[in-house]
Amino acid sequence: GGEAGGPGGEALGPGGEPLGPGDVACDSCMAGKLRAIRSCLTCLVSYCPTHLRPHLENRAFHTHRLIAPVTDIERQRCPRHQRPLHFFCSTDQTCVCERCVPEAHTQHQLLTVTAARGQKQGELLESQTKIEKKLKAVENAIEKLQTNRASIANSVSEVKSCVEKQFNEVTECVQKARLEVMEFLEKEEGASLKQAEGIRAHLEQKCEELRKTKEQMKELGTRKNTVQFLQEFCEWKKSHGDDLLPSVYIGLIDKLAGISKTVCETSDSIKQLLQTSYREKLMTCAKAENCGFKTTVAVICPAEHWITAPQPTSVSDFQKYAVSLVFDSNTAHKYLRLVEGNRKVSNTSPWLQPYPEDPERFEHWRQILCTESFYMARSYWEVTISGEGTYVGVTYKSIDRKGAESNSCITGNDFSWCLQWTGRDFSAWHGDTEVSGLAGDFHRIGVYLDYRGRSLAFYGVAAETMTLLYKFNAVFTEPLYPAFYLSKKEATVSLLPAEKDPGKDVTVQQ
Repeated sequence: GGEAGGPGGEALGPGGEPLGPGDVACDSCMAGKLRAIRSCLTCLVSYCPTHLRPHLENRAFHTHRLIAPVTDIERQRCPRHQRPLHFFCSTDQTCVCERCVPEAHTQHQLLTVTAARGQKQGELLESQTKIEKKLKAVENAIEKLQTNRASIANSVSEVKSCVEKQFNEVTECVQKARLEVMEFLEKEEGASLKQAEGIRAHLEQKCEELRKTKEQMKELGTRKNTVQFLQEFCEWKKSHGDDLLPSVYIGLIDKLAGISKTVCETSDSIKQLLQTSYREKLMTCAKAENCGFKTTVAVICPAEHWITAPQPTSVSDFQKYAVSLVFDSNTAHKYLRLVEGNRKVSNTSPWLQPYPEDPERFEHWRQILCTESFYMARSYWEVTISGEGTYVGVTYKSIDRKGAESNSCITGNDFSWCLQWTGRDFSAWHGDTEVSGLAGDFHRIGVYLDYRGRSLAFYGVAAETMTLLYKFNAVFTEPLYPAFYLSKKEATVSLLPAEKDPGKDVTVQQ
């Protein structure tokens, strides 16, 4: 029945209050809208004190359900039965009315919406705490990364001094070997600094994403209407999962120490064995396991998670790692046109797009990257492609944007991996090497990256099956960015939204 008085038991005055920021307007006021103090679930209308009086004084309205004013009143009623949503089904994670219960929820766990609000409020607070920890960890990681850059340079400098001292004792006959070692060390320094820069960009992006998520949760927690809160919380919960976070220590010192020891131990015999034993030992150090970023955020990302998590074997397994992508317009070649909120790109040669100059923009190769990067975790995304000469892959942020050489293309360097649709079949590319003749005629491609598992797989996705087209096994050392090369006119790529619940499962053919 109706509820007497205004919100919080206040008595109804002769008029009403002016509409303020965040207030719900009276739907019956024709001019000079006043603040509503009640919403009627039966009428689906909100009323100020004056227009609410018939509901309180006329017996014909006494069966109407009055609640505190809400902006989206349609969502307070069951769309099927047009009854108030009094219950929350914990099994299906949805609000239901009293008629929904016997029809579809008899064996389900039910709570009143008030009780469910309290439960979900607790979950929200727990999620907020986790986000705070993640945000703090990423901020600390960025700070430590800056310190690590100086440590890398200092470590390399110390080993250079040691190498110089040893080579000064063997004069001309070791000059060639000395130059080789110095070049090797400088390359390691440059590679480590480049690695650090790529990870810094990834962490800053993650930091910004976490700040946005924090603000979204803060706003969600202030929702006054219980049903609206529960519905929005469930929607938010579906679209957010736990992230894996890295640490930022670049373990280069052990490798450098090994090189220094090699030089010292072989200095006596280096004149005679310069081209044999010495070079072999140096190359052994160079091929040692690459030292990644040691995990220090164990409380957020326990190591056993990625060690024990089984590999996906069904579409629903892959969708657990699904992510949504957006093209980075700052990287788009000027022959590439972006539409649909930067989720679709086409080659419009020879028509140029009015993009501003940008150091991140590709100038020769018709390529584009996504804004998202992936590091130390599993990720899965899907795209649709059309037009021959379309390439789908991943690369490091450090890929050259301005050069015309083959190593500026995602097919021609050792830090990019991609799949090409030729118009007849598929080819896999890495380091300017092609694996051709991969059978299949698919226009929907699934990409599965297992960073720690050292693999990148491409699948052809059809209505009933997922077919493995090609799988790369590689050691990744920097964050990976989804990358696309549209080599011919009218080639098109569309980014598909992540599906956390794919519905009907299909067969995966490995």
